[in-house]
Amino acid sequence: MLPHAYEPAAAIALILGGALSCFAGYRLFRLVLAIYGFILGGSIASSTLAATNASGQLVAWLLGGLAGAVILVLAYFVGIALIGAGLGALAAHLGWTAFGSAGDPPVALVIVLAILGAIGAMVLQRYVIVVATAFGGAWTLLLGVVSLMERRAPTLRSADVWVMYPLSPAPDQKWLPAAWIVLGVIGTAVQLGAAGRKST
Repeated sequence: MLPHAYEPAAAIALILGGALSCFAGYRLFRLVLAIYGFILGGSIASSTLAATNASGQLVAWLLGGLAGAVILVLAYFVGIALIGAGLGALAAHLGWTAFGSAGDPPVALVIVLAILGAIGAMVLQRYVIVVATAFGGAWTLLLGVVSLMERRAPTLRSADVWVMYPLSPAPDQKWLPAAWIVLGVIGTAVQLGAAGRKST
């Protein structure tokens, strides 16, 4: 959670961080880990405070974000496994929603896909990093765009806070999964092309 006034700035930060991850995630992987660690750590830390404590939420977001960034950067290989696991969990949620199933996917499905994603990330490290950062960055970028376009879609609005729901930002936006796949494929192609040029 963040104070509601920070929603536009947070959305722009999501767009910029998502674009960086999508198109240069492999080359700047440690920076990408720091960005996602900051977002994750800030989200967890700020959600522990009451919605009425706006200044406390902001401080908790910043401190939790810094802690999350440091943890993911220092835990490089753990970060790779976590990104693979996160991509697996995201695939479970998006696949479940795409087939018209109501509610959240079964916990067992999310766990299995997260484990497979983590194993795949370690075995095929370079390619999984490219695909994970491209698709993760594409989703983050789109999350920021949807937030700017239609602020009520990815948020639970109240007088004081902005709560982001990263796995279901806009249930009424049917174009979102297709845009995510297209943008993720473009990001993957850009990163693999850049890596190919660098190796020759």
